Amino acid sequence: MNTLAILRCLLWRDIQLVLRRRSDVVATLFFFMVAVSLFPLGVGAEPALLQAIGPGVLWVAALLSALLSLGRLFAADFADGTLEQLLLSPVGLSLAVAVKILAHWLVSGLPLVLLAPLLGLQFNLPADVLWVLALSLLLGTPLLSLIGAIGAALTLGVRGAGVLVAVLVLPLYIPVLIFGAGAVAASASGMNPEGALSLLAALLVVGLVFAPYAAASALRVALE
Repeated sequence: MNTLAILRCLLWRDIQLVLRRRSDVVATLFFFMVAVSLFPLGVGAEPALLQAIGPGVLWVAALLSALLSLGRLFAADFADGTLEQLLLSPVGLSLAVAVKILAHWLVSGLPLVLLAPLLGLQFNLPADVLWVLALSLLLGTPLLSLIGAIGAALTLGVRGAGVLVAVLVLPLYIPVLIFGAGAVAASASGMNPEGALSLLAALLVVGLVFAPYAAASALRVALE
């Protein structure tokens, strides 16, 4: 079996394992919907105010939703010895980690991207702004998974890992939040969002190159 076939099997395995725990996926989406929907109820139905706070609210809710599943990214494989097998596999631990991050994004990040434009209607955001919102999340949510994987690997096997992951990754999420919400806010105010989107895309490229290696290195330390 070649490397590509092994990676495909690993991706399909991780997706199936997550889908068996559908309650985790539903909880993430439910939290996102509730967190976003509470703000219009709390601040009132003033269209200008909702349009002003909408980009930040949607992005913060997506960021917090992404945190919910990070603690389980490597925990099950660590408990049953799968990580040791991946360490010895011919594909290399970094590629295996990259595939696991992709699986995590497909089941936790991509649904947020698809759901966000519908929830954005609550904030009186026009259609062109909703497209920018979807694009910013499409660029930003993979980066949240990449950064979160590093935090999950560093805290693997540590008591209270969920809290530690949040402490480690939330400061690193700040640039993603600034550029993601900034792109949507710029579009809502009639400005060009391309600058913020370009910076978000550049961060994603950096994350794709370095995050799997950093997470794999942290996993090797945890397995020693």
